[in-house]
Amino acid sequence: MTDDRRSFLLTGGAAVAGLMTRDLSAQDEPADPVAAAKEFIDAHEKKLRPLEVAAGKAWWDANISGKDDDFQKKEEAQNKIDAALSDPKPFAALKGLKKALDAKKIADPLLARQVELLYLAYLEKQVPPELLKKITAKANTVEQSFNVYRAKVDGTEYPDSKVRSTLKQSADSALRKKVWEASKGVGGVVEADLKELVALRNDAATQLGFKNFHQMMLTLNEQDGVELVALFDELDELTKKPFTDAKADIDGRLAKKLGVGVDELMPWHYHDPFFQESPAVYDANLDAPFAKADIPKVCAAFYAGIGLPVDRVIAKSDLLEKKGKSPHAFCTDIDREGDVRVLANIVNNEYWMGTMLHELGHSVYSSLNIPAKLPYLLRAEAHILATEGVAMQFERFSKSRAWAERMGLKVENAEAFDEAAAKTQRNQLLIFSRWCQVMLRFEKAMYEDPKHDLNKLWWDLVEKYQQLKRPKDRNFPDYAAKIHICSAPVYYHNYMMGQLFASQVHHAIAKEVFGTDPKKVIYVGDKKVGEFMKKKVFEPGRTLSWKALAKFATDEELNPKAFAKDFQG
Repeated sequence: MTDDRRSFLLTGGAAVAGLMTRDLSAQDEPADPVAAAKEFIDAHEKKLRPLEVAAGKAWWDANISGKDDDFQKKEEAQNKIDAALSDPKPFAALKGLKKALDAKKIADPLLARQVELLYLAYLEKQVPPELLKKITAKANTVEQSFNVYRAKVDGTEYPDSKVRSTLKQSADSALRKKVWEASKGVGGVVEADLKELVALRNDAATQLGFKNFHQMMLTLNEQDGVELVALFDELDELTKKPFTDAKADIDGRLAKKLGVGVDELMPWHYHDPFFQESPAVYDANLDAPFAKADIPKVCAAFYAGIGLPVDRVIAKSDLLEKKGKSPHAFCTDIDREGDVRVLANIVNNEYWMGTMLHELGHSVYSSLNIPAKLPYLLRAEAHILATEGVAMQFERFSKSRAWAERMGLKVENAEAFDEAAAKTQRNQLLIFSRWCQVMLRFEKAMYEDPKHDLNKLWWDLVEKYQQLKRPKDRNFPDYAAKIHICSAPVYYHNYMMGQLFASQVHHAIAKEVFGTDPKKVIYVGDKKVGEFMKKKVFEPGRTLSWKALAKFATDEELNPKAFAKDFQG
């Protein structure tokens, strides 16, 4: 799973008004709401659009270089946006427009949607400017700490790729433990800043009348906290038994490979620092087909073959590891006019094949395939979970022999590869669903009560949902080593909801485009796939909420049925 850090999509908001305790009551309606809305939107776009483009470029530069000057420019760019959105004068006008909208006096759905989105964007910033600056400065400091941090073991620096390769390949338990602990060291570096950031975020949220930051972000993203927990409770019941069975098989194989007893397995014996990936424990080597592949070239050929070319994205991207650069991966849309870029740190293996399919999946959803005729404010992805779902939908092909061979890659011992790939893919869905349980429930509890013993809370959840053993006497902020908790808060549950969306859309494509079993569908060379994605997923942009988009694209509300079929075999 990739570590995407994309902008939060502030959508919806019908439930927001009832949560306000501050005096945010609507102003008088304008005499002509439609004309006033058009005038406001035009003024907003003229002011904010250049600021957003500048911020996008500054954010990119900072993550590429890791330099203090670039991070300072990034902070300054965000402060300019915050200053514009926190201005009480335009917000006063928006309150009048919102009152007219609620009274159904703005009938044009595109105009109404823009007013709703603008109201939420400005609402979030209606706190003292100095508080917004503190939040931005602290978040910037934390993000830079992640970018420049490199694990060190016995005086040797381990970039992220070496951490992963060691955890995947080494049979030395002592070395594995050292590498795992070193990879978590960034948690100690950022712990104090993160706790301060949590307090600042909660301060902003409570000033706006929310119980805490977690509740605020869910509401601003058209999500209901009660419904979300109910969905994750359902997923817990759905995945608990199959995950337990799968993990027992994984543990037996891991223990045998590493020469330890099953009861001796610890978190550092798994192949990912957070156990969010399926360990490579089967006989076939899933990395082998990609060992000599030109991964960007393979991706470009695949996406072109389904009618969603990415050549101009790759041309603007930065794809190789280097000092100071963010060690993770993300896709960003700079201007909503086609300047879409991917940051990656490619290594020739299955993980990075999947990662590049994922990131370029984001890119084909963004402004590359959202119609330019849509208003600027609506020329973006419908929701976080929708863009993550699309990325995950394409990412899954890195574990398909049929896909690899159709893309011209050589797969040795086809039968063994198929068995390993199928089990790994199934395990991946289960493992990731359990990991997302940890992330959702930890963040929710952290913002509800920051005075929690967060180290204990983290390992309580890891033990319950991932069934990993807590290292004896370990009292370290391992939770803070997960970048999303610091730099992309209240985001991670959208990955899991994205998995549901991915399965649902794939099943719809299998039915409508191919008329066959979803497990037999690999998309390669079929432009009807791109046509489906454009018409059913991309082209609505932000005109639809995520709930409406799921229904529009798949004729069903978002639900776990297709996902369950994908991991049940």
